[in-house]
Amino acid sequence: MATEGPAVRRVQVAEHSRLLKLKEMFNSKFGSIPKFYVRAPGRVNIIGEHIDYCGYSVLPMAVEQDMLIAVEPVKTHTLQLANTNPLYPDFSTSADNIQIDKTKPLWHNYFLCGFKGIQEHFGLSNLTGMNCLVDGNIPPSSGLSSSSALVCCAGLVTLTVLGLKLSKVELAEICAKSERYIGTEGGGMDQSISFLAEEGTAKLIEFSPLRATDVKLPSRAVFVIANSCVEMNKAATSHFNIRVMECRLAAKLLAKHKGLPWEAALRLEEVQARLGVSLEEMLLITEDALHPEPYSPEEVCRCLGISLWELRTQILSPNTQDVRVFKLYQRAKHVYSEAARVLQFKKICEEAPDNMVQLLGELMNQSHVSCRDMYECSCPELDQLVDICRKFGAHGSRLTGAGWGGCTVSIVPVDKLPSFLANVHEAYYQRSNRSLAPEKQSLFATKPGGGALVFLEA
Repeated sequence: MATEGPAVRRVQVAEHSRLLKLKEMFNSKFGSIPKFYVRAPGRVNIIGEHIDYCGYSVLPMAVEQDMLIAVEPVKTHTLQLANTNPLYPDFSTSADNIQIDKTKPLWHNYFLCGFKGIQEHFGLSNLTGMNCLVDGNIPPSSGLSSSSALVCCAGLVTLTVLGLKLSKVELAEICAKSERYIGTEGGGMDQSISFLAEEGTAKLIEFSPLRATDVKLPSRAVFVIANSCVEMNKAATSHFNIRVMECRLAAKLLAKHKGLPWEAALRLEEVQARLGVSLEEMLLITEDALHPEPYSPEEVCRCLGISLWELRTQILSPNTQDVRVFKLYQRAKHVYSEAARVLQFKKICEEAPDNMVQLLGELMNQSHVSCRDMYECSCPELDQLVDICRKFGAHGSRLTGAGWGGCTVSIVPVDKLPSFLANVHEAYYQRSNRSLAPEKQSLFATKPGGGALVFLEA
């Protein structure tokens, strides 16, 4: 798996209604037919929130919802991008001069991230142009990774147009790196599962080096995704990057406390690895080294023996330089406890005890409490939705994705699924006083789907 690239399939487009519709729209838009199609799935993270960028393993699975792009290489050096959703305007630019505006998380910028990532990896210039029509059915800003799926799709589109080859792992790493062009300091979970997913299994994704291990989910339960209908775009706010920086600062203070070279410490996992201790011991070290009261930038500087100028220019990201408080203790406690829950979840799946669904549910519940209280990335609507899901039969329910909106994921026994779906729909979507747009009211059971693919017309 480490060396093979994404699968290429020949399909009869006429037999696939979505592909056929996309082909027809492409023809009416560009006056030609696509040469190929690329799909990249969204994902749901079952457990392991906000820890991939700290170096820790996560446990996602791909969902059926995806990004699909119809593509035609052209002789000009122009990229023409269109979207089947009229809310997203057409865009065109020179393929040789890709500019990504970090101040505006516009839809086409995510495509440009993937394109530029491949271009820079191979050091290419004078690139061929292409016409692309994008069709996505992942609810936007829902925490199901619509933006990363578009980056991955664009990366694979570019690779295919150029006739070049990369392994799934290489593609995932390039796309994870290139998504940072948009200004989000994320980890690599979303891109990894988009390429490495396989039907029927969740994956434990580990980093440095990137690898994926199958995790067999319980057959007696299903995972249900429910959209809170509160949108949160990671690139449009600094919430996400503030958490990344708080974890970075916590890593530096913990390293300094233990006499390690703190200047090089960027991730909380690196501190654990250097000390050679367990996650449980890291929680005790955190209690000892950090205080629960928020740190001011001045206090961080005193602890590290650096100037405010050094903190802002050498450690913090551009959109976090004016933050006035950092909650280092709380963020480190969440990361180390959540990393332990991921490993525990995988162990329970492997051992498959009789009360497996209940045990997994308890871990998911603990994860939500930690996300809500220690990481502060929940919101009232997510908390309400989690409570409703538990009330109507979920053994566990938690926010999934970055948080501050988006979706919950719940583990529900198979025999309770019909009543669970009906009751949650009524309690959250129908009784709610908020005006919830019908197209966002997504509540669905999902199975682990497959990864990114290239479709050629048979």
